Amino acid sequence: MPILDRFRLDGKVAIVTGASSGLGVAFAQALAEAGADVVLGARRTDRLEETAKLVESAGRRCVVQTTDVSKPADCAALVAKAIEAFGHVDILVNNAGIGTAVPATHETPDQFRAVLDVNLMGAYWMAQSFARAAKEGGVIVNISSVLGLRTGGLPQAAYTSSKAALIGLTKDLAAQWTGRKGIRVNALAPGFFPSEMSDQLSIETIEMVKQFTPAGRLGDPVELAATLVWLVSDASSYVTGATIPVDGGFVMH
Repeated sequence: MPILDRFRLDGKVAIVTGASSGLGVAFAQALAEAGADVVLGARRTDRLEETAKLVESAGRRCVVQTTDVSKPADCAALVAKAIEAFGHVDILVNNAGIGTAVPATHETPDQFRAVLDVNLMGAYWMAQSFARAAKEGGVIVNISSVLGLRTGGLPQAAYTSSKAALIGLTKDLAAQWTGRKGIRVNALAPGFFPSEMSDQLSIETIEMVKQFTPAGRLGDPVELAATLVWLVSDASSYVTGATIPVDGGFVMH
């Protein structure tokens, strides 16, 4: 196979959670441009329709499903929707996530659990449903964060805990499923990109992030999406259990 053809996703079906905004939109569009049909899940169905238009404008098919990944039944329903629409499923991008910025002495049990329910447990329920349905192997990419690898100096105990745990989950599922089921499992650890979460940061915090990022800027979502396409394609067929930072060098500090 010519080297550039290994990056193509023609004939593949990809599920993207958290696809109603931000990085999820960029992921869905990039997967479609690489040739995949895309199944979109998120809680805000009206926003999913906007993402679907981007997928279809790239010449690919798309279906949407209202999904709360903290509910195992919703996760199973999203995978079932993919099978119903396309007959098979090949790629799962566990992108759904929420964050809080609460000092650790003030964070309530409900606040902490809510973040883990989506960021960690939601990814697990989605991975379970995907692995049960992916009869011919496949690829899972969990969207972690550089804050799962190092602190950003922000009061985000729940968020950083969930993203660090997601890296551990990635390794365990890769060990369980790569050889036995033919499912590769990897994680992306984005640095700071324009998104609804980063929009909540102060100008001072953004400037601090830039100062501690060798690239000196926030990332462009397309830079992260291009790495995702590599991870879910045959171009990375010997990569599993890995966490790939895409952060402009932030994790080095």
